[in-house]
Amino acid sequence: MDVTIVVDALGPQLSGIGRYTWELCKRIPLEPNVGRVGYFANGTYVQRLDAVLNTRSPTPNWWSKGLWRHLAKRRLNRTLVHAPNYFLPREADTGIITVHDLSVFRYPETHPIERIRAFERHFESSLARALHVITDSETVRSELIVDFGVPESAVTSVFLGVTAAFHPREGAEIAERLAALGVFPGHYALCVSTLEPRKKIAELLYAWRELPAHIRNSTPLVLAGGSGWLNESLREQIRDGIAAGWLRHLGFVPEADLALLYAGATLFLYPSIYEGFGLPPIEAMASGTPVVVANSSCLPEVCGDAALYVDPNDIAGFSSAIAAALMDTEWRADARQRGLKRAARYRWEECAKQTVQIYRQCQ
Repeated sequence: MDVTIVVDALGPQLSGIGRYTWELCKRIPLEPNVGRVGYFANGTYVQRLDAVLNTRSPTPNWWSKGLWRHLAKRRLNRTLVHAPNYFLPREADTGIITVHDLSVFRYPETHPIERIRAFERHFESSLARALHVITDSETVRSELIVDFGVPESAVTSVFLGVTAAFHPREGAEIAERLAALGVFPGHYALCVSTLEPRKKIAELLYAWRELPAHIRNSTPLVLAGGSGWLNESLREQIRDGIAAGWLRHLGFVPEADLALLYAGATLFLYPSIYEGFGLPPIEAMASGTPVVVANSSCLPEVCGDAALYVDPNDIAGFSSAIAAALMDTEWRADARQRGLKRAARYRWEECAKQTVQIYRQCQ
């Protein structure tokens, strides 16, 4: 069985979808009965994945409009195509797609207009050509069946995983590097998220501002993640929090440093109202950090009994839950153990194995 994986989600700063794509690219060639594995983006076959990780994804060129596109189409359709980022290439007659979430359709106001237009042009065409659809959770699987009429037999949920980089660490082990980032082990709370509306970072900042002064000042909030979109007013809030001294904003953090940030945090917060899986809370759990998440979408399915759940739109209740979590050492110790146990369920090796099982069903 020869496979082509579409890698347009890869780049120097991996998003959740980019991480998913990268982990599949590393592991699927190692699975039994998988033959040659090729990689494809924007009408072009990719020769070196490490080059893609260090540059932008391949851009279309004049070759892709003529003979090269014809040759690419022939080559693609001799293999099983997997598009891990929603859309099958237009050169592919059929294939497998991964639908991570339906936020573009359920919360269109939280996305740039260009992304909405792209989904309007390509999503239903990809669904129509798909041999099978993979989702990250049963929650999104059910939504896809209801919202788009996909037959139950044509969609399978496959959980994502956690890399070995995310594990508990002693404070002394990470103190020097964290100091370079301006934080100290055990003396900050953490949120890892792009700055986009559905992540509810503005509500987190409002809730943090409502904390008693002695808690807010002794445990600063650290934000890490990509720049995002539709966030002009949020950036003003971030500047105000930084000026007040209770907020640190690190922007995108490479995985090596991110793993240390997770492990050094007293508490991890993820108030997103809609996710397809939610990698950051599970990475935090794997790092031994107690987790507070929104009580919505797939997060209860994925986090189970290992998280404290909040309504991020209830600012007073959200703030009270944060204060209680920061003050209750017994709860944090229990949440740490529950989180480690929960995170152990999610392995990229198992994700790749189940994905290849779906490939075989579609041969």
